[in-house]
Amino acid sequence: MSQITQLKLENFTAFEAIDVKFSPGLNVLIGANGTGKTHLLKVLYAACAITVGEDRERGFERKLAGVFHPFQSDISRLVRRQPGRSGGAALAVWRDDGTMLLGGITPQRVDSRQASTPQVSAWTETPLESAYIPVKEMLAHAPGFLSTAARREIAFEEVYVDILRQAFLPKLKGDLDPDRQRLLDLLQKALGGKVISKGEHFFLKSRRGELEFTLLAEGMRKLALLWLLIQNGTLRPGSVLFWDEPEANLNPALMGDVIEVVLALQRLGVQVFMSTHNYVMLKELDLRTQPQDQIRYLSLFRGADDSVACHSSEHYASIDPNAMAATFDSLYARDMARALQAVGRA
Repeated sequence: MSQITQLKLENFTAFEAIDVKFSPGLNVLIGANGTGKTHLLKVLYAACAITVGEDRERGFERKLAGVFHPFQSDISRLVRRQPGRSGGAALAVWRDDGTMLLGGITPQRVDSRQASTPQVSAWTETPLESAYIPVKEMLAHAPGFLSTAARREIAFEEVYVDILRQAFLPKLKGDLDPDRQRLLDLLQKALGGKVISKGEHFFLKSRRGELEFTLLAEGMRKLALLWLLIQNGTLRPGSVLFWDEPEANLNPALMGDVIEVVLALQRLGVQVFMSTHNYVMLKELDLRTQPQDQIRYLSLFRGADDSVACHSSEHYASIDPNAMAATFDSLYARDMARALQAVGRA
């Protein structure tokens, strides 16, 4: 198995300079809007993606352009924009086997489709299977999407194409191991059924019949996608899962189930990177974490110079800053103050 251990970025999008070390288990990114959580996930995903399949021949910079989808495929637009500075961006990613991936982007306009492809390096010699679940759910839009993307220029980042390709993968041969079967059973209970496909259409099959995904709540479709990735072997020991805001369109009552599955995946050897804006999701993780779990909280924030920095912590109580907890503390304090005022007037 192999995991990502470290990331350095210089002059890239929101980051002037950042150096982050990761847990081999679950890494949770929190922070205000615009602090680069999704950008970190996409950089790391691009680094994983170029170790497997056809992306091995494309190179890091081309994959970055695909997952970020800058205007007119100009990857120079990913360079951090500052008055008086004209330097390019530098990126470096490390794995636990010691291999390092280096990338660079010049400040001049470069069409990623015409960029040269570097030779295969030690980084790509060992496959690192990964999956990126974006905020927007795509299973309901699957019919015709892949064929259109293969022939036309569409305004979607490659993460949407990649995740649909993985969702369509057939089930692995043989019986599932007990641990993965337990995860599927947990998700099936939350979904109220199992996922089936007919051609390019997905359905939720339950005792009440088959419900097409266009009629299924979006939050439930996210759980269904996770079910598919576990069932078809995309998520197995040694793989990496990137999940951007799993709480989006998900009822808080189901967030505990999501966290239970995510924790179980990291116990099985899947490295997980997850971003969240949701206090319930974060607190469910805090309450369900067991001593053997390997969790790292990464709090992104803007400093006085407007550059993004990162504080890491192994424990929920040590997260600093924690804007979500501070907001809910403020709500509670104001609610109690109003209640006390009402008692005083009575």
